[in-house]
Amino acid sequence: MPRIMTPAMAAAFAAPVLRPALLVELNFATGPVYVWNGTGTLTWNGMAFVGVGAFGSISTISEDSTIEAKGITLELSGIPSDLLTDVLTATRVMGRVQIWLALFDSHNSIIPDPILAWQGGLDKPTTKDSGDTCSVSITCENVLVDLNRPCYRRYTDADQQLDLADTLTRLGLPSNTVDTGFTHVPGIQEASIFWGTTPHSSNNT
Repeated sequence: MPRIMTPAMAAAFAAPVLRPALLVELNFATGPVYVWNGTGTLTWNGMAFVGVGAFGSISTISEDSTIEAKGITLELSGIPSDLLTDVLTATRVMGRVQIWLALFDSHNSIIPDPILAWQGGLDKPTTKDSGDTCSVSITCENVLVDLNRPCYRRYTDADQQLDLADTLTRLGLPSNTVDTGFTHVPGIQEASIFWGTTPHSSNNT
């Protein structure tokens, strides 16, 4: 969902009373979990968000003028100690995380549409156990962190064929279409290219 502010949201931000909420989607190995920072169950866009109230917290979501992958930290406290193992084993590194900023109107209805405020992936969790209950903190990596990952693709015919089927489907082309563009790459490596002259030109020096 794009980060586009609807006229209704813009008007709500300009109103004298602001009623914000944060909606969080966490994709664990066992499936997606939806929570929000209020109480009770909140349904939006086909998702049922469970209220965690003061038991959940989110670190500051910051952005600036530079392209930088700034992460955040999610924390949930009050977890029974006997469920700690379940939480740790369910955490899937780089499982998708999405956070929306929502606003309510005076009737406690969500104003269309919440803004996608942050997107990234789960990282390894850390825990604090007080005996009866514990808290779990998960550092989440910004989606921009992928810009720092090395690319292992190659300009070869075998590598290009890996994406050919999806490319043909996306472009609406027949599935039997043949693309041999990268078959010429090896020959280019040893090619001698003459700009404006030929080996037999009298202008060669």
